[in-house]
Amino acid sequence: MARHASIVMLKLLLLLFFFQSSISEIIFEERFEDGWQGRWVKSDWKRADGKAGEFKHATGKWFGDPDDKGIQTSGDAKHFAITAKIPEFTNKNRTLVLQYSIRFEQDIECGGGYIKLLSGFVNQKKFGGDTPYSLMFGPDICGTQTKNLHVILSYQGQNYPIKKELECETDKLTHFYTFILRPDASYSILIDNRERDSGSMYTDWDILPPRKIRDVKAKKPADWDDREYIEDPNAKKPEGYDSIPKEIPDPQAKEPDNWDEEEDGIWKAPKIPNPKYKGPWKPKKIKNPNYKGKWKIPYIDNPEFEDDPDLYVLKPIKYVGIEIWQVKAGSVFDNVLISDDPEYAKQVVDEVLANREVEKEAFEEAEKVRKAREEEEAQRAREEGERRRRERGYDRRYRHKEHYRDRYKRHPRDYMDDYHDEL
Repeated sequence: MARHASIVMLKLLLLLFFFQSSISEIIFEERFEDGWQGRWVKSDWKRADGKAGEFKHATGKWFGDPDDKGIQTSGDAKHFAITAKIPEFTNKNRTLVLQYSIRFEQDIECGGGYIKLLSGFVNQKKFGGDTPYSLMFGPDICGTQTKNLHVILSYQGQNYPIKKELECETDKLTHFYTFILRPDASYSILIDNRERDSGSMYTDWDILPPRKIRDVKAKKPADWDDREYIEDPNAKKPEGYDSIPKEIPDPQAKEPDNWDEEEDGIWKAPKIPNPKYKGPWKPKKIKNPNYKGKWKIPYIDNPEFEDDPDLYVLKPIKYVGIEIWQVKAGSVFDNVLISDDPEYAKQVVDEVLANREVEKEAFEEAEKVRKAREEEEAQRAREEGERRRRERGYDRRYRHKEHYRDRYKRHPRDYMDDYHDEL
């Protein structure tokens, strides 16, 4: 009886373990509603020399939901740094999901829009560009050529950027960026719930030496036949093929009526290409029955490779932070999520982007107003320029007339002087 009870208890414990391990967890979620200032700490980094910008609580210029606010960068050519402390989280044996949204309302010219996960103790008031991080993820734009999507992982104190060239979105609408890292070291990158890229930490970061390397000593076997097609050995040249002339007399040509054989010689029809001539004879090509494919240098195990089953494991995460520099401010950060549940992350994206059409309409209306204002300002500038040109032209004409009049006008006293001189 006691043995039976022990077995039942063991089964219950196992069920409880598997049930708990299957429960997803939201480690941190920030929608920047009222009270967000109590969760985030603004850094004093760059403040003493006047280079620190401010995050303001705002919806931005256009939006899908008037009640949905984020934090927006303000102050051009500034550094921005802010962090929030989160419940300590380790991704060992768990999936890590980092997701957030950003809207570049400004013509950013050059600046970042990425987010960081931080480990260990961080002095939040001194958080800045030199603060170590475990993961950096998000857009970095500079000019029309640089549209990077950074994914930088820290391993044993060193930062490793992804080797792929990934591009971010550059329009002025809200976009969600999602990074998923799994216990098998595979990853996925999503933008607006669409997978932009995927792969493995083993191959897409230069963290560990590759598992396999090319065998530089390998040589193609002497009997390796890499000819896909060969000449048909059974083909035979047709009889008389070599006697077919390249050109033949034109059968349509006629001797001219005024041709004189005594003076012009015997008339011969001009030559034309012979349609029966096919060029030098070549046997036809057939599939090579001994074809083995193109020979490739084989891969062998890399003797320098030493696996790390915890390659994907980041140091325990304690903070999430934004640390960027922007030439022009105006980016709206929102919907920060740290979780182990990709499905919940997708639900958040679908929920927010359900208002995408409303946001597009608001953006298009704002663009119309902006363009109309710019045209109005340009028209005023043209009118002001024309007014100044007219004034300058009038002044020149007026000054010319005055100069002419002063030059030839004589004072009455001048005539009296002439009279006295003559006397």
